[in-house]
Amino acid sequence: MTKKVPLRILLWHVHGSWTESFVQGGHRYHLPLLAEGGPWGRGLSGRDWPSAEEVPVDDLKELDVDVVVLQRPEEIQLAARWLRRRPGKEVPAVYVEHNTPREHAATTRHPLADRDDIPLVHVTHFNELMWDSGNAPTVVVPHGIPDPGERYTGELPHGAALINEPARRGRITGTDLLPAFAEIAPVDVYGIGSEDLEGRHPAVRPGGDLRSRELHAEVARRRVYLHTARWTSLGLSLLEAMHLGMPVVALATTEAVLAVPPDAGAVSTDIEVLARAYRELIHEPDFAVLAGKSAREFALSHYGLDTFLDRWDALLTEVTA
Repeated sequence: MTKKVPLRILLWHVHGSWTESFVQGGHRYHLPLLAEGGPWGRGLSGRDWPSAEEVPVDDLKELDVDVVVLQRPEEIQLAARWLRRRPGKEVPAVYVEHNTPREHAATTRHPLADRDDIPLVHVTHFNELMWDSGNAPTVVVPHGIPDPGERYTGELPHGAALINEPARRGRITGTDLLPAFAEIAPVDVYGIGSEDLEGRHPAVRPGGDLRSRELHAEVARRRVYLHTARWTSLGLSLLEAMHLGMPVVALATTEAVLAVPPDAGAVSTDIEVLARAYRELIHEPDFAVLAGKSAREFALSHYGLDTFLDRWDALLTEVTA
């Protein structure tokens, strides 16, 4: 078997959980660093990624990178200026689109739609379907995450949800739906800005923004994972909950209908159906355990880290050939 030659990859730390998986691919990962930090030069942001290193922006022109992994439109010009090579023309590049279209579901044109020299990588088939990608060659590389282990106990008859900025994002993340479930059993909400939910409903309880290890431990004590997002890309928190062995009650929107099998809990656009399933899982802990095991088995086979990294290796090999 041919030994894999490590690539020198330039990328920005945009989505921490996705990058956590990506930088385990056996390559060398270089992240731009500015003295003031900020969205374009935050470096590692304190993450312990042995294969990744921060590179001061002024030193990037001396770095002979093999490929640039873009994630925001502005990075195209930044990479050209800092590397003194144009992505897609003088240095190979790919563009990872993490999100669903922000405006109109089916008619929003992607910023790369007029280019055919930078492959557009979608993280779900739903996103690829919805974006108008124009001339850009597209490929789907689904998420894959490190296995946190089967840690589910379900000892607390509560629901758990992970929603960043739940008050500001409101209907997009389905924050308005949480009280319907909280009338059945308390819902503990984790994530950035979860404290803004304080006082809105007595049984919708902010859990704070926790580090991954602590978050996994706390969420796994809750009996059911709630996924209420109306319009967002497939959240890694949902996949993490399934890896933990949690049963899932989810809206049948975006990619969730493919990510959550029926025997892992319930997937529907009918809130009454979801509420009944939530009630059943809350009051039948043995049933919840079985559903959680199905969720974990499916997540391991479809969203495992090794498959994710193999797909990325194949794509990067093609792009840099």
